[in-house]
Amino acid sequence: MSAPNPPSPTAAQRVQPRPDVVAMEGYHSPQVSVRVRLNTNESPFPPPAKWQAQLAAEVSRIEFHRYPDRAAWNLRVAIGELHGVGPEWVFAANGSNEVIQTVCLTYGGPGRTAAVFEPTYAMHRHIAQTSGARVVDGARGVDFSVSEAEVDRVIDEAHPEIIFLCSPNNPTGGLAAPELVRHTLAATTGLVFVDEAYGQFASWSAQSLLDDNSPIVVSRTYSKTWSMAAVRLGYLLAPPWMVAEFDKVVLPYHLDSLKQAAGTLALGYADEMAARVEQLVAQRERVDAGLRSLAVDVWPSSANFILFRPRAVDANLVWQRLVDRSVLVRNCSSWPGLAGCLRVTIGTADENDAFLDALEASLDGALIDSSEIP
Repeated sequence: MSAPNPPSPTAAQRVQPRPDVVAMEGYHSPQVSVRVRLNTNESPFPPPAKWQAQLAAEVSRIEFHRYPDRAAWNLRVAIGELHGVGPEWVFAANGSNEVIQTVCLTYGGPGRTAAVFEPTYAMHRHIAQTSGARVVDGARGVDFSVSEAEVDRVIDEAHPEIIFLCSPNNPTGGLAAPELVRHTLAATTGLVFVDEAYGQFASWSAQSLLDDNSPIVVSRTYSKTWSMAAVRLGYLLAPPWMVAEFDKVVLPYHLDSLKQAAGTLALGYADEMAARVEQLVAQRERVDAGLRSLAVDVWPSSANFILFRPRAVDANLVWQRLVDRSVLVRNCSSWPGLAGCLRVTIGTADENDAFLDALEASLDGALIDSSEIP
């Protein structure tokens, strides 16, 4: 009696991704239904109503049967005017993550190295690895700052083609000192990528270091202060010779006409957005003071979020107790170097009050009555 034929492999068994992709974990930001959502660092305010009306009118004029402006020139002109540079210094993309991806595809990739300083924004590592680059780790101090000595160590040992500095750093909130960025630029033969997704909330920007002979990229996003997280629009500022290389790598027509119109129109509301930033910074200071009155450790923040660590109650338990009270924050306790830490986005005054009240009750370990849950 002949042996039965072995089963044929399935398509999933025959077609395998790269081994390094198999080993990766995707980016996850769990969402649950709550009354107060303070976990993703979005703006708590919608865009101005007038902007929405302008955008609706602009959409009615889009020729949907035609490709968008491949160069996104009007948008780049408007962004450049905001920052006092010409459009040739601007590269725009589908959110700051595509900005990171384009930089990694251009200056990273197989046989090249990117450096990150943990804990920091997870997508720097993830996107660099996805591009095929090797990623090396630098360490932060106990206050989550990066020292010049640690930058020198990473450069001497790994000679990275890309060095990521997140300022303010997500999720810790600290600002990279001007001296650190200048030192990194002087010490490396590679590219320095300064991620300023939360730069509008900070007191200093690496944009002041831009010049035609410095290999520096400064990235920004519309998702925070511009109240446009749903649009997925980001950009970078860099010397024109670098921007020209990015334009070679990015896919044709990657920015649709609606996105270009939305981003261009939004820049007409710079004063209103600046006023919102002031309001959120004031709320950040109020939340910081409230946290410091509770049994938690708090790190100073220059962003629109605050990192904190409960002292006497497990962070996972506190996170769940907050959810049970219909308040959602980000659980960072499993992230590198952040054992026991949670991160809260600054919301409206009412949302911040609800968070502080819920946190105080959660730290006390008070039993939750079903009547407390909205």
